[in-house]
Amino acid sequence: MGLREAVLAKAKAAKRTTRVLGTLSTEQKNEALLKMADALWRNRDAIFAANGEDVKEARESGVSEARIDRLALTEKRLREMMEGLRQIAGLEDPVGESLETIRRPNGLLIEKVRVPFGVIAMVYESRPNVTVDAAGLALKTGNAVVLRGGKEALKSNIALVEALQDGLKQTAVPLDALQLIDCTERESVDILIRAKDLVDLAIPRGGAGLIQRVMENSLVPVIETGVGNCHVYVDAEADYEMATKIILNAKTQRPSVCNAMETMLVHEQAAKKWLPNMIYLLQERGVEVRGCTKTQELAKACGCLNLPLAAEEDYATEYLDLVLAVKVVSDVEEAIAHIERFGTRHSEAIVTGNQVTADKFLREVDAAAVYHNASTRFTDGFEFGFGAEIGISTQKLHARGPMGLRELTSYKYIIKGQGQIRG
Repeated sequence: MGLREAVLAKAKAAKRTTRVLGTLSTEQKNEALLKMADALWRNRDAIFAANGEDVKEARESGVSEARIDRLALTEKRLREMMEGLRQIAGLEDPVGESLETIRRPNGLLIEKVRVPFGVIAMVYESRPNVTVDAAGLALKTGNAVVLRGGKEALKSNIALVEALQDGLKQTAVPLDALQLIDCTERESVDILIRAKDLVDLAIPRGGAGLIQRVMENSLVPVIETGVGNCHVYVDAEADYEMATKIILNAKTQRPSVCNAMETMLVHEQAAKKWLPNMIYLLQERGVEVRGCTKTQELAKACGCLNLPLAAEEDYATEYLDLVLAVKVVSDVEEAIAHIERFGTRHSEAIVTGNQVTADKFLREVDAAAVYHNASTRFTDGFEFGFGAEIGISTQKLHARGPMGLRELTSYKYIIKGQGQIRG
């Protein structure tokens, strides 16, 4: 069987399950999720062995440690994935929810009701947790899912899907509702996202190149989960102790994720009082700081002699690593203008004690999540109380920000009459 036939065969198998999935009760779906969680632990030896091979191959290929951190599975992370499935089971089922009821003068009763999309194509890079999160969220919302992960995590994803399917045995959810494209040719992505009669929605999750490829080549609707070039602006009236904690968390707590800070903007007054020590603390934690000329001058004054000059490209880059661009700005207006130019509409933050300045920032910055006195690292479905997420949307149609269960549903109108006809 050729590549095209193999990919379409899996999409067709997923499509055939959608009628059954759409009629399952909440209890049936929840039972499947709980059994999937148990199966992950039951199959942990196979999962860790497969992941170990992926990590070994990634290191031998020269993949950065930050990216290996995204790939590696530990017992703690596996337990978190299991807990994610259990939390999804505990969340309210949106399918069947009545969004609006209208009674027309002619007696027609019109009800707007949440329904599954059908088949979701999930295209993502080397984060095995996405395999489990996407499967759980899709199945809870009555959707079939076709997963196409990155080549670096192929063995891990195969082991995870086999474990999840093991959990689905003896449940009402058909095994074919969960599919994995286990080939690594880039063409497989194009085949999947152009199968408009089989796939109802495509969700890309990864770097700018992957997302752009899906957006440009898809023939099915796409929810864009955007690149996270996130900023934190430290204002002149910031609490510097608070700012230090937020900056360290936003950059170093887990630098390989999309809600980590990539650029720090600092008011010129704060820069003189606070920035040199902040640079020292960042460097102490292994962060390579690249700064504008003003940042360089301040760094030199505090003994950080080898601070590289940040080029325009640095301000446009999602590093996903322990690298940070710094720019000194004259006021909040310049900070907002910088974010407008280089930001990706993901997550942006301001640290300030001035409520007027904060309100201006919150109102004028165009992003899915805008923070006042908090780390950008909270842009996450779990932290927002949605349970696991399938991605963070940076577009404005249908879904924006962390996408949980409701964002994986569409709706239809159910109209009830008593023989009405249109005159």
